[in-house]
Amino acid sequence: MVSRRSFLAGSGAAAALAVASRAFAQWQPSQRYPDPSVQIVDQSFARYRLNLAKVERLATGFRWSEGPVWFGDGRYVLWSDIPNNRIMRWDEETGTASVFRKPSNFANGNSRDRQGRLITCEHGTRRVSRTEYDGTITTVADKFDGKPLNSPNDIVCKSDSSIWFTDPPFGIFGYYEGYIAKPELPTNVYRVDGKGGAPTVATGDVNRPNGLAFSPDESRLYVVEAGVTPREIVVFDVVVGTRLQNKRKFIDAGQGTPDGFRCDVDGNLWCGWGMGQEGLDGVHVFNPDGKLIARINLPERCANLCFGGTYRNRLFMAASTSLYSLYVNTQGAIGG
Repeated sequence: MVSRRSFLAGSGAAAALAVASRAFAQWQPSQRYPDPSVQIVDQSFARYRLNLAKVERLATGFRWSEGPVWFGDGRYVLWSDIPNNRIMRWDEETGTASVFRKPSNFANGNSRDRQGRLITCEHGTRRVSRTEYDGTITTVADKFDGKPLNSPNDIVCKSDSSIWFTDPPFGIFGYYEGYIAKPELPTNVYRVDGKGGAPTVATGDVNRPNGLAFSPDESRLYVVEAGVTPREIVVFDVVVGTRLQNKRKFIDAGQGTPDGFRCDVDGNLWCGWGMGQEGLDGVHVFNPDGKLIARINLPERCANLCFGGTYRNRLFMAASTSLYSLYVNTQGAIGG
């Protein structure tokens, strides 16, 4: 028997979902400048906002958008549509979206190595892959100490060509974003040397690590710790370029859910954010001291983002069922 309380709770959830659905369906780009969805929280952000730029929805109709990466040589952005088991492509010249790869092995995070090749976290194969110049796909890492990785999630490449990635178990919890399997390893942050070889543990001191990004000078690595409540963004010192030490809390997310992020050239952290609530869905921007300085409000939760465009001043935001963009008055740090 369903209690009146549970029925009312269910009704409330359904009503909230209906309101969110209507808001999404009714969303339109701002008709005026500056775009009110770009909110200055601290005046230090004012110089980064372009008053004659607004949030644009570039493509929609996906199930869970993640891992955008910009290819300047082709003027396109790739991103993962995880449950649909595909990587999508949006071309800046034509403004059209198309399928880049299907199946994608339930690809999640993407980046480029320092030779310009696509590197991808795959849930389905529980590996990090690299797409070679001729289009063939090779394995960068799929095991540690002889055991399969959990489900590589997000990935970045350092200036020494080393590859760093997180390995939480989210992609093996069910059949929606991968395949059910039992975790056999702790949830580590790994590093793969630029010359190849087996992955090494950069740190094991993060409970379910998710998004990650280097500071512009690569002296610090930011990581989302998703296995704590509330979720946190922590920061480590990068020691001799190969391991992480001195973990400390950078951001307490409160009711929000940070996911993937990237730094701009001034060290501000632009974070995909969401919780299915107005004011919590979109992008939050923090300065290098961890102070919230801006919000970019979207009608749906933003999972991840990257900087792109000719001058790396266009922010691409992979947000649930859509891809959005916004020109900003800064540039993404190299490597992001």
